[in-house]
Amino acid sequence: MKNLRISNTALLALVLSTSVGCDQVTKIVAREQLEGLGRLSYLGDTFRLVLIENHGAFLGMGSEMPAALRTAIFVGVVSIALIAFLVWIMRTPDLSKFSVVAAGLVIGGGIGNVIDRVLFDGGVTDFLNLGIGTLRTGIFNVADVWIMLGAAMMLVSRDTWAPDKAEASDEDGPPPESSDEADPSLQT
Repeated sequence: MKNLRISNTALLALVLSTSVGCDQVTKIVAREQLEGLGRLSYLGDTFRLVLIENHGAFLGMGSEMPAALRTAIFVGVVSIALIAFLVWIMRTPDLSKFSVVAAGLVIGGGIGNVIDRVLFDGGVTDFLNLGIGTLRTGIFNVADVWIMLGAAMMLVSRDTWAPDKAEASDEDGPPPESSDEADPSLQT
């Protein structure tokens, strides 16, 4: 069997299409199936399904801003940031597959939420909630999971922020001798 190699561009396209697709399908199902049902609890109330439309960012922050400002920030600025991040990933060919997947998850999650904001008057469909007792997460969606998972992966990836150094450490061989050892006049 031949060794299957996938380019970073193809991998990024696969991660983006999968993450955006999964996010949008789950939101469609949530809007169709959870509308008017209130809160559904599972696993001893550890997992809840509750449909809301979030006009803010993380945990509803910014929802009190005027609609035009929210749209400018949550659609305009976020879209520009996602495009810039995508361009950076595409122009950094020596990133590991792990880092490409991580970045793809962050970008895909961001795209999923921007799609909601464009289609649903600036709101994002949120429907997932986890917790025990009064210790609970905010209500979130699959795009938020992708963003958090991708960000966590980027934090642990050694080449996300310095790809040249990560590659160089594997290919350049042993480090050069220290200047004390190389200079015969310093030896006794």
